[in-house]
Formats: sequence, C-alpha cells, structure tokens
Amino acid sequence: MSETILQLKDASIYQGENLVLSNVNVEINKGEFVYLIGKTGTGKSSFMKTLYGDLPLNEGEGFIVDYDLKTLKEKDIPFLRRKLGVIFQDFKLLIDRTVNDNLLFVLKATGWKDKDKMTAKVEEVLTKVGMKTKGFKFPHELSGGEQQRVAIARALLNDPELILADEPTGNLDPQTSVEVMKVLQEINKNGNTILMATHDYALLLKYPSKTLKCDENQVYEVVQRKG
Repeated sequence: MSETILQLKDASIYQGENLVLSNVNVEINKGEFVYLIGKTGTGKSSFMKTLYGDLPLNEGEGFIVDYDLKTLKEKDIPFLRRKLGVIFQDFKLLIDRTVNDNLLFVLKATGWKDKDKMTAKVEEVLTKVGMKTKGFKFPHELSGGEQQRVAIARALLNDPELILADEPTGNLDPQTSVEVMKVLQEINKNGNTILMATHDYALLLKYPSKTLKCDENQVYEVVQRKG
C-alpha cells in the first residue's frame, strides 16, 4: 500500500453554491508536517471541512486515509473521523466535565468498552502533551494553552493516521503558540502526519515545513527560501 495519506485531484471545493477552491491537486504522505496558509476567507476552513466530511466533494477526486471523499456516505463520516484527529481553534472541550472525562467521553463515543484500557489511553495521550497531572481539572481551570494541549490529546485518542489542525494557535498568545507548536512537532516526530491551517507566519519561519497556500480560488505549494 502506498504511503499517501491524502490526495486530491482536480478537486473543486464548494461552500453551498459558492465555488471556494478550484482545480485542487494536493498530496500528503505519511509522516509529513504540512502547513495550509492563506488570508481569512481564502478557503482554508472549507478545505479542512471537506477533508473531515463536513462539506461534500462533488467535483474531482479525493482520497483520505483510504476513504473516497467523492462517494463518502453520511454513515461513514464517524468512521472517517476516527482515523483523523481534528484540532479546532476554540478547543471544543465539554465545560461540564473534567479533562479525563472529556477524553473518556470521546473513547466511549467511538466504541471503546474496556475501562482499564480507556484509563490507560487517556493517561498515555495526556502524558504526550505534558498534561498528565491535570486530568482532574475542569476546562475553565486551565489556561488557553493547556486547553489546546488537551484538545491535541483528544485528537490522538484513536491513533489517527492524519491530524487536521485548524488554526490551533489562533486564540493563543505568541509564547503559548510556540509551546503548542512544540507539542505538535513532537507528535509529528513520533510518526503522526499533520496538516495545520494557520495564519501565524512567525511559526512558519520558526518551524519551516512543506507549505500549501490558498489564494484566489487556488491551492498551491509555496517553496520556502532557506534563510
């Protein structure tokens, strides 16, 4: 089996009736860390939403973690999302329960049954993001950076083949952004493939990597100059 995790060929991405991106040709291979950049309104979020099944792909070809986006059925979307880890800008943690219970909730929802295995998994992912001792806390007791670390831990629960991070540092100050970025870099080193939408160009300079840009209804690869 090829190591291509994501491939779009001549794909057009729509938000409702509006064409957002046309003639998209993108390939991401296992183990890569790829940025998706572009101004607000250039289609980054629509691109991400198409990948996790929130928007349908009606034109062109799209394959992601062995799913065909063109023929994706409503009932397949939860299974697709189990193979993806999605990290949002606004954390999307459940505020009425602790960090541990937030993660256990996801495991239950995705079919885990064995309590010991669930507890061990929660500890494992929290350790990876440096939050092992904070499992008993509620989201409001954590800083923004800590909440985003928990959100990253949540994305790791089902050992995803691809992590989609949609502006994961968008709500964080520069110092915290760097800390969260270090966590993502570490996860990438451990073999997780990451596609990260961002408009934080300071991070791109600090951690250069393959970069795709949304601009004027197109997505193209940007060649970064080595400084």
